[in-house]
Amino acid sequence: MRDRRGLFSLIQRIPRDIIGLGDDGNLDARVEGRHPPLRGPWAGDHRVDISGLEGHRHDVDPFRIMAQELDEMSQAIFRAVSVTQHPVLNRAASYFFEASMKSMGKRVRPTIVFLMAHATLHHAVASGTVDAGNGVTQSLLDTQRRLAGITEMLHTASLLHDDVIDVSDTRRGLESVNSVFGNQLAVLAGDFLLARASIGLAQLRNCDVVELLSTVIEHLVRGEILQMHRQNVSSFDVGFPVYLRKTFFKTASLIANSCQASAMLALHPPEICHLAFEYGRNLGMAFQLVDDALDLRAEKGTLGKPVGADLEAGVITAPVLYALEAYPQLAEPITRRFAGPGDIEYSRRCIEDARGVDKTMALATRYAQVAVGEASRLAPSDYRSALINLADAVLTRSQ
Repeated sequence: MRDRRGLFSLIQRIPRDIIGLGDDGNLDARVEGRHPPLRGPWAGDHRVDISGLEGHRHDVDPFRIMAQELDEMSQAIFRAVSVTQHPVLNRAASYFFEASMKSMGKRVRPTIVFLMAHATLHHAVASGTVDAGNGVTQSLLDTQRRLAGITEMLHTASLLHDDVIDVSDTRRGLESVNSVFGNQLAVLAGDFLLARASIGLAQLRNCDVVELLSTVIEHLVRGEILQMHRQNVSSFDVGFPVYLRKTFFKTASLIANSCQASAMLALHPPEICHLAFEYGRNLGMAFQLVDDALDLRAEKGTLGKPVGADLEAGVITAPVLYALEAYPQLAEPITRRFAGPGDIEYSRRCIEDARGVDKTMALATRYAQVAVGEASRLAPSDYRSALINLADAVLTRSQ
């Protein structure tokens, strides 16, 4: 991985209100939701507690149950991004989708959208909502299926742009698009995917959903800028709220708002739409926290990117912040974005001694447990079980 720190000085010139920072460097008053305790017991196996949950099936595989719909979605995406008259742009834009179809990649985000659509539908049937004359249908809507594909296109577009910013050589175990096709074409391919996703959004003919997913695009940009901005990280209490905001913008917002959009398209009542959002938000936060932990603990070759890539890139993650709480002197390497001699090795030792990875996994478990609590409010079904099992799978994954 080549150095990207030359971008940091440019990012400092961006007005602070764009990324949600006030003049004093603190976050503005807007809050993306309530968070579980940041501190607490960190020992354990880091699994969600689903004992005694009535009607739950532990054997439901969230990816297998949606395999056919995911395959149909992938083919639809491949058709949607293969419409240009430029063969190289076609190849760049469809690069990861084609690989995913061949390898049966997990496609986590559209899987969540499909599962939420099915689970909320079964809840409506069980509660009699579909017979209430409010427009709720008895089958999955075509707009919900298309939403899953839009979600995946938005996510992939953000990856293409992130890899250019991060100067990444690999992604998902493959060469990154910028490595294969160059930075210019990678940026254009990401822009093209955003354009195709925007066309798909407009074709949903639902202004509220268009607004939700358009906000996600804004969040993706604000999150990346917030990650690169050299904010004041003098202590755990100062740095962690910024980290949580960045994580919501970069990861959780897309999952949360896509889940909510799925419920809105089916005309579910506000309390179900809010439940869908909260499930997605907490699962998304857990997902990123586990990513942070795996970056330092995963076995070489399992992540699809180099182990320790975040430290090498100067990214401030949850394990680093937990180490900062125990070792305040770590603030200096953090301020340098670990660019000084021996900074990375020293930071690794602090993280290990402070049990930063274990504390990160404990927080991820608390978020995942909240997600399970939201899903458990739905009527029992295989799809609800899949949502719950997915929360546990996020914690136990190795890549």
